[in-house]
Amino acid sequence: ISNTMASEDRAGEFGLWGKDAPSSDMAAFRELFSKARNIVVLSGAGISAESGVPTFRGAGGYWRTYQAQQLATMESFIANPSLVWEFYSYRREVMHSKNPNAAHKAIAELEARLKPQGRNVTVITQNIDRLHFRAGSQKIIELHGSLFHTRCTKCGVVEENNDSPICPALKDKGAPDPNAEDAKIPISELPCCKTCSGLLRPHVVWFGEALERKVLEDTDTALDECDLCLLVGTSSVVYPAAGFAPMLAAKGVPVAEFNLEETPVTGALRFHFQVSMPSALSIR
Repeated sequence: ISNTMASEDRAGEFGLWGKDAPSSDMAAFRELFSKARNIVVLSGAGISAESGVPTFRGAGGYWRTYQAQQLATMESFIANPSLVWEFYSYRREVMHSKNPNAAHKAIAELEARLKPQGRNVTVITQNIDRLHFRAGSQKIIELHGSLFHTRCTKCGVVEENNDSPICPALKDKGAPDPNAEDAKIPISELPCCKTCSGLLRPHVVWFGEALERKVLEDTDTALDECDLCLLVGTSSVVYPAAGFAPMLAAKGVPVAEFNLEETPVTGALRFHFQVSMPSALSIR
């Protein structure tokens, strides 16, 4: 697995053109589902959009006048840590008012239902909002980290942090209004490490950064054991995650995509369903 996060069109690498159209045969999918022992759910921003979580993707996907890709980089953080922390503080505060939706709950219930049968469900998510965790899923791999964890830029310690606001200086800051003025908070007043007083950063994977080794190892193991993959709410454009489903499909693993629209990987998959995730996962 390539370990660096990027957003690009690489569909051609997986031979995604010229294949037969994916099936929408629910009966055939249910037959495969009934036999699957190690199910992997790959989820993206679309699943959380139904909870009202901003995706910062596509038209209108701006915070103030910025796209996420302009702020989610170490270069941006070094240049203007106050601005980047405003962006992430806003996203944290938004999440305090959002809840898991029916799709998150259906995935958690699926895992709980299959566990007594000796069958496994692993969620591999690109989302950093922790909604899968809050819905009750147990086996979760957070590829890109979490909004509610911080990492010290000095000593490297990672800690969970659910404070609201994360520091006094960010209280009522981070409004997404394009006309809002930057807070220009001094570094000394931004979130700091309790261990060494160093500047904290969000413990998320920014564009151009490598995924953590443990995350990659856990992902490799889950994908190696996978005998059925469900692709939920992902646009399949951010790598390396966008390559997982076509990689499985190329090995002969059935992959079912649940999305109202086709994505760059749809043509390589066994199934594509334009139905709600909860109704699809209600199968026994």
